[in-house]
Amino acid sequence: MADVVVCGLATVDIVTRPVTLGQPLGGSVLTIADRIELTTGGLVSNASIAFARWGLDTAAVACLGDDPWAETIRRQYQREGLSTAHLVVDPTTGTSATLVLVDPSGERSFIFQEGASARLSAQRILDQRELLRSCPWVLYGYYSLFPDLDRELPKLFAELRRIGCRVALDTAGSGGGIDPLAEILPYVDLYMPNLHEARHQCGDKSPDELLESYRRLGCTGILGIKLGAQGALLSPTEQQRLVVPSIEPPGAVVDTTGAGDAFDAGLIAGMIRGFSVSQASRIAAAAGACCVTALGATPGLRPWEETVRLARIEAP
Repeated sequence: MADVVVCGLATVDIVTRPVTLGQPLGGSVLTIADRIELTTGGLVSNASIAFARWGLDTAAVACLGDDPWAETIRRQYQREGLSTAHLVVDPTTGTSATLVLVDPSGERSFIFQEGASARLSAQRILDQRELLRSCPWVLYGYYSLFPDLDRELPKLFAELRRIGCRVALDTAGSGGGIDPLAEILPYVDLYMPNLHEARHQCGDKSPDELLESYRRLGCTGILGIKLGAQGALLSPTEQQRLVVPSIEPPGAVVDTTGAGDAFDAGLIAGMIRGFSVSQASRIAAAAGACCVTALGATPGLRPWEETVRLARIEAP
């Protein structure tokens, strides 16, 4: 049994800092970095590790290659107490990998090799049906990175709902377009893109107008727009709006990689633990604030009790 299943992109991340992103690196130039770290990344790694550290029974469903990068991911999951039983191996391609370039302010740029994650299919996810039947939440990401799988998401999410799961969707990169998102949203219980992604999907609108655009496409679940250092705007129902203030990070900002994934994980974990949507959104903001204090997407995450204290809410 699992409290949450996370499926989609799992990568190794090679993270280096600092890299000045506003100017070209140039040819035949030696750039000196303070640190270069090999770690895990992608929504499956980022959110699953967060959930596991917070004491939730978590299952990771992803497709890896048959190579040393896959072993890096497995070892990290085992260290975090995550089962590797639901990781699928595709020997025809390499494990997904991302080079993460982080500037002195913590902003980052990515060089991405899609690899085996692109071989994950709706059927490979539904092959875990017995696991899914016991699970209240499934988190999938990322929309827009794998167009072939994007087209399968309406039927996949409809089936997940039919067997009793609530479905959360995350996006990445530019955010992709409104097609086929318009067909997917009616089957989604939680969707929170960032402002850049949402505007790429729906046009140059205000956060409130973006939420209205998603509602018109048939999304009846929890919607939100992540606004980075300005917090978030949340719409638990069609009539409700919640302004989620940002929370001061408990340390210097080192790397913003994974902050959006941490926000999603905190929101879902809070609701699983019985907090209201409003309270869970504060936990989400606290999780994002913790995330940015270390290099990589998960080293900055704090234990559950510390994250809740940072959110300044009372236990339910």
